[in-house]
Amino acid sequence: MAKILAVDDSLAMRKMVKGILTEEGHEVVTAADGAEAMKFARKESVDLVLSDINMPNMSGISLVSRLRSLDGYKFTPIIMVTTEDSDFKKDKARSFGATGWLQKPYSPDRLLTAVRKVLG
Repeated sequence: MAKILAVDDSLAMRKMVKGILTEEGHEVVTAADGAEAMKFARKESVDLVLSDINMPNMSGISLVSRLRSLDGYKFTPIIMVTTEDSDFKKDKARSFGATGWLQKPYSPDRLLTAVRKVLG
């Protein structure tokens, strides 16, 4: 199965995502914000990144941009997982390299469908 980095400033969201994806057989690493995620990404690669947009220290959109500058993350799928629904934010995230978008709140099935879709 895949190694997934889940980035969200909400501990409850990180625990929920990790639980759903671990039960599906994935290895899940979590980070509380973009800065923490970047520290991890500079050392290790993953098969997929799930990131909230609105976080302290470094937003999800900034994280996408910085991840895309790393050799190991140029083609890694990145799904934005957020309450945001503005077309402007979606377009901005895509322009920086986001692969997809998952609107909160979502069901475990919707999360798993999105993950399966981008991982192939």
